[in-house]
Amino acid sequence: MRTRRAACSCGRLEIVCKGEPVRISMCHCLECQRRTGAVFASQAWFARQQTTISGNSTQFTRQSDANRSVSFRFCPMCGSTVYWEADAIPGHIAVAVGAFADPVFPAPTYSGFEARRHRWVDPLLAVAIHHSD
Repeated sequence: MRTRRAACSCGRLEIVCKGEPVRISMCHCLECQRRTGAVFASQAWFARQQTTISGNSTQFTRQSDANRSVSFRFCPMCGSTVYWEADAIPGHIAVAVGAFADPVFPAPTYSGFEARRHRWVDPLLAVAIHHSD
């Protein structure tokens, strides 16, 4: 079984994920754009039992664009968001794909909030199999 490690910039908050993600997605909602400072967020979803978390985190909870609660966990030292949980996908944890620091991490197969996608991102969406708003 494959094991992957994701961590914050300073390495004090980490999550180890065993097995393959349930889903790898990108989100174009405006809140994800604000949170990441990028034009979309990418995340790998794992069942909670696939994960082991270590280190201290600070939590920020907000309402998603779909009006559901999302709780983000980030490192109180460096500020990197490493993982989060969403009411929309109970029993699962999303891990920021960039936190794995793995350039061969699998591509997303799902793309959400397409109506808010920056139009110049089109070439990146060639890998997306499913589109949703």
